[in-house]
Order: sequence, then C-alpha cells, then structure tokens
Amino acid sequence: MAEDRKLLEPFSKTVSGLLRLLVGLLLIALAFSLFNQGVPFWSAAENCVTAHWTAGSSSATEALFGTRPGAHVSAIPEYCVENPSGYQRFLGLCTDVPSLILLICGLLVLNRLLQSAAQDGVYTEQTAARLRLLGWLLLVGSLVAEVAQAVAQAALLATLAKDVAFSPDTVVNTMTAPYLAMLTGLGLLTFARIMNVGAAMREDLEGTV
Repeated sequence: MAEDRKLLEPFSKTVSGLLRLLVGLLLIALAFSLFNQGVPFWSAAENCVTAHWTAGSSSATEALFGTRPGAHVSAIPEYCVENPSGYQRFLGLCTDVPSLILLICGLLVLNRLLQSAAQDGVYTEQTAARLRLLGWLLLVGSLVAEVAQAVAQAALLATLAKDVAFSPDTVVNTMTAPYLAMLTGLGLLTFARIMNVGAAMREDLEGTV
C-alpha cells in the first residue's frame, strides 16, 4: 500500500489542490453575488454566440483586412446582446455551466479514486469500479454537456438573429463533438477492465500464498 501511495502522491495532491481551488473560486463568486445586492456574478457577462457555419467572404471584407492576391478573409458573425433579459441570461449561463459541472464531478470522482487507491491499493475491485465510473462520466457526461450547451446557444442565437430559428439543424451546427473526452472515457473503461482482472489475479495470488 505504501508503494501505491508513493506512486499516486504527486498526481493525487495536484487533483486535490485543483478541486479545492475550483470550489473556493465558486464560493468567492457566490459570496460576491450575495454582497453585491443579490446580483448574480454572471449577470455582467456578455452573452454572445458565434454563428461560425454562416461564415462568408466578400470583396468588402477582403478590402477591410487587406488581403494579398490569392488570399481571402472569412467573416464570421458574432451576435451579442447589450441588455439581456432574464431568459437570455439563463441561456447564456447554460452555455458554460454544463461543462463546469462535468469538470467538478470529474475531479470529485478522480479525487476519490486516487484516495481509495492510495489507501486500499491500486489493483482492487473498488478502484476498478471507480475508474469505470470516471470512464462513463467522461464518455456520456461530455456528450450530454455538449448537447446541453449547444441547445442553449441555439436558443440564445434565435433571440438575437432574425434569419436564424431554433431548430435541430442550428443545434447540430453549434455543437462541437467532444472526441478527446469520449476517447479518454473509452480508454478508462478499458483500463478498468484490465485493473479488474489484475485485482482478481492478486486475490488468487494472496490466497495461494
């Protein structure tokens, strides 16, 4: 167990410190909103949506940015609201909160995983189960968070642009598939299976000895 603790100690301390820092920043932001006459800390943020799929090029744009022969500039519109309504503030908040929730949940699961691995050992069924939980969280959670954020961005854009309506096509165009997070989740699920086999072999070895 002591060897496992030494192997995990640098990473474990980093994750624990990052989790404490993130929670501390959220508490400070919440306290600021309470002392600032109850105004939410996110209300001052600018709510903007970039419609990257509508990018286009024109002679006026190229003349404005001074392109060289053979080059062109694509103009990507960004829609922002100056005096957002309560509904627009909510949509703007939903464009960031899902990924933040996923980050906090991931750090909590990872921190608990590292703590249990340091106490009980790496090759245990409990460690494999928590590694599997982290894998599913990244695999499914990243996709759910991205869809939720895309829906919020599409709904916000529909309140700002005349020619863009809230539709499944707008949601899909707004999405960015979290390939890296999903592949990482699949990798963790694979390692969880390997660790589970290692835990069973360790129990058989201890029983033989």
